[in-house]
Amino acid sequence: MTTEFGDGLNQAVHTAFTRPAPKSAGAQMRYLVKQLGGTKAVAQMLRVSQRTVERYVKDKFKAPRKNLAVRLEREVKARWQPQVRAKARQKAATTGGLVIDVHARLGYAGAPDSTTDQDRIRHLTVALPPRYAARLFDAQQRGATEDQLRELTADALKEVYFQDGGTRAGSLREVQINDVVHLEFGL
Repeated sequence: MTTEFGDGLNQAVHTAFTRPAPKSAGAQMRYLVKQLGGTKAVAQMLRVSQRTVERYVKDKFKAPRKNLAVRLEREVKARWQPQVRAKARQKAATTGGLVIDVHARLGYAGAPDSTTDQDRIRHLTVALPPRYAARLFDAQQRGATEDQLRELTADALKEVYFQDGGTRAGSLREVQINDVVHLEFGL
């Protein structure tokens, strides 16, 4: 469970992994050393000493501090099975789409002469067509901020859920997603 849009997209892609990522600190460090080409690069990335990395690689250290464990897991998952991740994104962007499960404060604004609904807590589960998945993954790959991903998701919900592909709520201008309680994307 997450409340961040970028993390939610990453977690959705991680479900496509064919093998589990390394679990122990030593195995994670060895994987990163192999990926980055040396202990010095891993040490700089994780903001620890090179000697600390070497100790984890040789299994002299077993249990990292909590903040290091979180950074270590995040960096391993970010690099784990890149081809599988790319295929999962491609499939979602061309044929499969995404399913979004969001529990948040959603509001929308209509035309100036119409009434507007007050934002309220809603729990929606909506299947987004492939073109919206492509927009979200492309934006994420380009380094979009959390606010930009939130806006893209709100636009997708506006068109797919609130306007139902153009069959209702034609005067709807904007949907806003605030105060996210739960967010999950699925492939």
